[in-house]
Amino acid sequence: MDHPFLDTRFEIPWSQLTPDHVRPDITKAIADATAQIDAIAALPLGALTYENTFAALEQTTERFRSIWNRVEHLKSVSDSPALRAAYNEMLPAVTAFTAGIPLNTGLWKRLKAYAESPFAGERAPIRNRLIEETLADFRQQGADLPDGKRARMAGIESELAQLTQTFSENVLDATNAYQLVITDEARLDGLPERAKNAARADAGSKGLSTADKPAWRFTVHQPSVEPVLNYANDASLRRELFEAQLAVGSQAPSDNTPVIPKILALRDEKAVLLGKAHFPDLILARRMAGSGGRALAFVNDLQRRTKPAFDRECVALERFAGITKKDEHLAPWDVAYQAEKMRRQLHDFDEEALRPHFPADRVFAGLFEVCKRIHGITVTERETGVGPGKVEVWHEDVKFYDVHDANGTHLGSFYSDWYPRESKRAGAWMDALYTGGPRTDGPAGGEGGAGGARGARGAEGARSAGGARDVGGAGDARSSGGSGGWVPHLGLICGNITPPVGGKPALLNHREVETIFHEFGHMLHHLFGAVPVKSLNGTNVAWDFVELPSQIMENWTWEREGLDLFARHYETGEKIPDELFRRMIAARNFRSACAQMRQLSFGTADLLLHVSAGEFKRQPDVEPGIRRLTADCLIPTTPPARTHVNRFNHLFASPVGYASGYYSYKWAEVLDADAFTRFQREGIFNAATGKSFRETILSKGNSEDAAKLYRDFMGRDPDVEALMKRNGLAG
Repeated sequence: MDHPFLDTRFEIPWSQLTPDHVRPDITKAIADATAQIDAIAALPLGALTYENTFAALEQTTERFRSIWNRVEHLKSVSDSPALRAAYNEMLPAVTAFTAGIPLNTGLWKRLKAYAESPFAGERAPIRNRLIEETLADFRQQGADLPDGKRARMAGIESELAQLTQTFSENVLDATNAYQLVITDEARLDGLPERAKNAARADAGSKGLSTADKPAWRFTVHQPSVEPVLNYANDASLRRELFEAQLAVGSQAPSDNTPVIPKILALRDEKAVLLGKAHFPDLILARRMAGSGGRALAFVNDLQRRTKPAFDRECVALERFAGITKKDEHLAPWDVAYQAEKMRRQLHDFDEEALRPHFPADRVFAGLFEVCKRIHGITVTERETGVGPGKVEVWHEDVKFYDVHDANGTHLGSFYSDWYPRESKRAGAWMDALYTGGPRTDGPAGGEGGAGGARGARGAEGARSAGGARDVGGAGDARSSGGSGGWVPHLGLICGNITPPVGGKPALLNHREVETIFHEFGHMLHHLFGAVPVKSLNGTNVAWDFVELPSQIMENWTWEREGLDLFARHYETGEKIPDELFRRMIAARNFRSACAQMRQLSFGTADLLLHVSAGEFKRQPDVEPGIRRLTADCLIPTTPPARTHVNRFNHLFASPVGYASGYYSYKWAEVLDADAFTRFQREGIFNAATGKSFRETILSKGNSEDAAKLYRDFMGRDPDVEALMKRNGLAG
């Protein structure tokens, strides 16, 4: 078609989504959406209905976001100079369009007029929920501001979009710019063979290694750097890679040092314009925490509970490493290395011993079997490629799956892209490409919209989606019949796990297995979404609730029943031996206080950077100040290590993202540890418990308050002691 990014087919024609189409396609998408919004804004005040106001707005903005989301996704997985140039060319126009929606006075007048109409009592609850959330979104983005301040708000959004894009590009460019090529194999003493083989294969792929002159290439991508820090006996090698990792985003030409204060200043200005004391109070007003003060109280309370064990663990590691003087500490590049040696000695456990039991194909098959037992779903892989019956993908590593319910209903499909490459950003993530809903147009596949655990719905992401059909409550609309049926969901999962090398399958460590289960938990939240209003569906929930469905899935990777479904030696097919499993469980909470304090340091840094933005925005470098404010959370080292603030994509790679919300990981960890106690009590494969979790949480999206949904599943509010107990820190 002439505008492939606007193609509405369920299976996306990725080969046609080329950089040269970005400008014409996004320009048309903006023009179409603008015309539709202008039509709503011009409606006679006496002719307003739910369908021609809130539902129409949602349909328009959701459609636009699904189109732009494809561009953003490709930039995350297939970055290139041409795509980056096209993206940056259109970013100002996209930002101006999206920021201008809540600042459209005619539109705002009509939304308020319908919301205040005398028919409120006759609307179904789900419609009222959408109206309340949309009005709150608009107000949170400046809809009630006077004209001069509204114009400034639009300017802030534009500047934030540009600066956060610069931050993200700097991190990716600096990460890709670094390599360390080793030609002396003696320096690799201590490294696991699979890490050496991967480094040699990487060097060979770059033309740096031959049979006669072998070489090993290391980068600051995962999973290249981690084995070196954990196992390499050469301290100078560990130091070089450690310092290179922390230098990402901190050196020219990809230096984020001057970018961060500007982002903080703009976020602070936005909060003040909207009458809030600071950015956390603005962002958290509609999340479970409710305010910056409550979020800080939460992380401070966990710090207080964790600090005694944290101090003991730090001292114990130093003594193990032979450091006895009070004012001396380990070098930062020695901490992981010494901790791994200590774990081996105390628990006779080497995480590398588990890898042969975690071949990637078995892990995925086991994940799908776990979900089949809990939720009754079936996951089926489809053939990818070009041709009849095949599904197009954006890279040869990508796979495609269909997901069906126990009754045969096609819930949705998803792409998976798990192995690292230089054109792909770091980390692991899930996103929605289409959010399903009641079918109104009839075509197979239909048209959905982008939702996603990482959307941008106003302060949380763009409110949008057209599901005008109502149900009385927020039950599974798919079971309520209707002639139109239900359009399935479509999503994607990406990561950067250990790839296959040397003819062997990809053999994963346990943390990578946890990551796969984690991201698929987000996918289940998306696929099970049964709310007929798309922007209230799936993962479009309060940010500090969105990690519950993902983090709870990690628990099955620690249960013997769960592991026995898939953890089999890739050569012999044997299960994890009982003694190795015993040592794995015994070592689970080794230095758990340090791990917990590390996460709390990130959450604390995030909140304090934004609460104290007035101070930090005037500093040329936020690093010294944030290190001082989080000192009690940091492992003492000599010399002190830089924080990773200059490469902290969670906080600074998008206008909002996890900014003022990084505490959410720990908040949701409290929820998941507590909620899993019900599975443990009733059986981890108890289908009735799985059905309850699906019906009360996974299918409900944002149709009701998150705290209520949690109480519906557990019968009470969450208990923080469940997390402390699981981490071995209770009492």
